[in-house]
Amino acid sequence: MHHIPRPHDLLWGLTPTRLPAEAPAWARQVLAEGQPVVVRRALVEKGQIAVGVRGAARGQRYGTVMPLALILRCVSPEQLMEQPALGELPALRALTLLKPYLDELRLAWGPTGSVGFQLATGVETIHVASDLDLVLRTPQPLSRTLAKELQCLVDEVPCRVDLQLETPSGAIALREWASGSARVLLKCATGARLVTSPWDLAELAA
Repeated sequence: MHHIPRPHDLLWGLTPTRLPAEAPAWARQVLAEGQPVVVRRALVEKGQIAVGVRGAARGQRYGTVMPLALILRCVSPEQLMEQPALGELPALRALTLLKPYLDELRLAWGPTGSVGFQLATGVETIHVASDLDLVLRTPQPLSRTLAKELQCLVDEVPCRVDLQLETPSGAIALREWASGSARVLLKCATGARLVTSPWDLAELAA
């Protein structure tokens, strides 16, 4: 397990009794069934991690916190690519098609969202119209030229793909970085902000 879980990692160990009193019944049921929570971006107290509970319906998302000490298991998106993602649904076929190209980058990457959740748990969360959500970890700047090439690739697969570039400071959308826009939206623990370079720590500290 990572020293500190990262956004999109799936964590097992949170129990219904740890949820606030106002938590919805469906969230308690999900945890009672032993399902994982997903790490989200938010500032929390030391020893805690911000997580989200995922329900069966699209609108069933509940944000809460989890003590780090409760984590029994952690699975990252890149770990989900250690075994083939077999299936005929468009999102799974898209994942199979993109795998050789993304592997060539020699960067950590993997599925998040409904595809990642299904691969990690076996719970059927993907349907014929599901998007494919991916994260590509980019500790160093990714050129705009390469971003455009990648966007062309993901636009050719049989479903919509939302690929997020995970930088040391937060995440940006590949589509936005490839567009040539002067400023892009960086999502980080403190919220979202427009920046010219997500990898420029000096700009982000300003």
